[in-house]
Amino acid sequence: MLSDITIGQHFPGDSVVHRCDPRLKIIVTIAYIVVLFMAANPLGIALSLGLLALLYGVAKIPYRLILKSLKPILPVILFTSILNLFFITGEGTPLFHWWIFTIYPAGVRYAVLMSVRVVALIAGTSLLTYTTSPIVLTDAIESLLRPFAKLHLPVHELAMMMTIALRFIPTLIDETQKIMNAQKARGAKLDNGKFTERIQALIPILIPLFISAFRRADELAMAMECRCYHGGEGRTRLKNLKFTKTDLLCGVVAALLLGCVLATRLLVPGL
Repeated sequence: MLSDITIGQHFPGDSVVHRCDPRLKIIVTIAYIVVLFMAANPLGIALSLGLLALLYGVAKIPYRLILKSLKPILPVILFTSILNLFFITGEGTPLFHWWIFTIYPAGVRYAVLMSVRVVALIAGTSLLTYTTSPIVLTDAIESLLRPFAKLHLPVHELAMMMTIALRFIPTLIDETQKIMNAQKARGAKLDNGKFTERIQALIPILIPLFISAFRRADELAMAMECRCYHGGEGRTRLKNLKFTKTDLLCGVVAALLLGCVLATRLLVPGL
């Protein structure tokens, strides 16, 4: 299960999506999330999924990665679907009724709609990290947050912390898998027993994991100090971000496509 988590991983490539300005990709990702939750009908959701599939195809990212990244959050998707299924009421005859549980047609529609939205949300945000390296992502976040520097906010430090946290997710996942394999080799039963027994079996995993995480953090801090890192003031970059004509064209195309998805809210009745 841990090997299925692909958050924070980067897949190098030479597609248009990879070459786009990272600031544009962040803005488009945020706009996609907003439009995704504003789409209130099946046509809008279908267009959102089609746009996402088109971007994955252009970026040449295997579609199997989407399914792989969704496995760890299946419990969240199921929990969200069940909440919408039983707690959304509507007009008409109930489809199912037992004790305090009643399922209406509106509940089924909202459960399916919310599940698809969560899937598209995860896949859309994952595409950002798949096509953008952590270093470039740090520069893009810092550039977008630069206006807040006038409010004396540590913009560079915030961007650095966010990117380091994102970068170390795959590392911690690999470390957790190694610790679990080591505990299983010593006879630990991590996948068997009652729920309370499984929780107790996690203690021999969490303690070495926390120790390893703090050790890596200390080594990283020491390496940054040895390289005379003192924040973003006076710091230069190997590659400066530049907004090109291709980025402008991609931004216009993305705005038109997202506008088409948003227009379905006005042209087609919602659920």
